Amino acid sequence: MINSKVLTGRIIKGVGGNYYVATEYGELVCQARGLFRKKGITPLVGDFVEISSIDYEKSTGYLQGILPRKTELKRPRVANINQVILVCAVVPAINLDVIDGFLIVCENQGIDVILCINKIDLDKGKEYMKIAESFRMAKYRVICASAENGMGLDDLKDAMLGKTSILAGPSGVGKSSILNALYPQFSLEVGGLSEKVQRGKHTTRHTSLLEVAKDTFVVDSPGFTSFSIDHIDKRQLQHHYREFKPYIGDCYYVKCIHVSEHDCAVKEHVGVDIDIDRYERYKRYVTTNREK
Repeated sequence: MINSKVLTGRIIKGVGGNYYVATEYGELVCQARGLFRKKGITPLVGDFVEISSIDYEKSTGYLQGILPRKTELKRPRVANINQVILVCAVVPAINLDVIDGFLIVCENQGIDVILCINKIDLDKGKEYMKIAESFRMAKYRVICASAENGMGLDDLKDAMLGKTSILAGPSGVGKSSILNALYPQFSLEVGGLSEKVQRGKHTTRHTSLLEVAKDTFVVDSPGFTSFSIDHIDKRQLQHHYREFKPYIGDCYYVKCIHVSEHDCAVKEHVGVDIDIDRYERYKRYVTTNREK
C-alpha cells in the first residue's frame, strides 16, 4: 500500500540510481523524481531529503525534495558534513602537494579539517613527526595514528564524537582500516597497495554514511589521487593558508601575493612560524595556478 505522507530522512548511500535513505521507520530504497534530472540536481550522500509515495511493505519511495545543504564537498561528493578527517600514510610516502591541495579545497568551502597521519608504526625513522609539526604550525590539528597497533585512535574517535565526519584521502592510506579498528561492527573491505604502481587499491567503491554512535556519523568514501584547484583565483590562495592570515594586510603592497614582493609581512615569518617547505609549495601553486 502506497502512503501519501511525506517523510524526511537522510541519504546514507547511492548506487545505480537508487538512494538508500535512513528514516525513523527504517531504511528505504528511493529513486529521484524526474524533476531532479530536469533541474540538474544530484542527490548526495549526507543530504536530508523529503520522501513521498512510500511503500512500507517494499521499503521503497521517491525523493521529492532536498533540504538546504549546510556544506557540500565536491570530491568526494557528500553533503552536510561537519569536518574532514584527511588521512595520509607514511608508507610508501606522503604526497604533500596533494595534502595541501585538499586543505585548500576545505578552506575554500569553510569545512573544518583534521589531518591524520596513519601507519606511523612503519616509520622507523619517525619522519612523520617533522611533517606533523609543519602542519601544526599551519594551525591544523594533527593526529598521528596506526590502525595496526591502535596508536592515536582514541584521539581520533573523540574528535568524531557528535559530528558527521568524512575520512578522505588517497587510496591505500588506510581509511577503511582505521574505521574497522574504531568500529569493527562494520567489517569494511580493506585492500593493500598495488604492487605494480605502489598506489592504493580502491576497496571502497561507493560513498556511504555510517551511524557509529548516537548523533555521530562517519562517511567512508573511495580514495582519490588528484584533483584541481584551478577554479580558485591565484590571488585568493593566500586566504586559504591559515598560517598566513595574521599577516595578510601588513605587507607594503596592498595586492601582495607573498612571492617576489619586497617588504612582505608573510615572507618575514617564513622559517619562524610559517613552515619553509609548505611556503615553497604555496609559491608553486601560485605560479602554476591560472589567473581567472
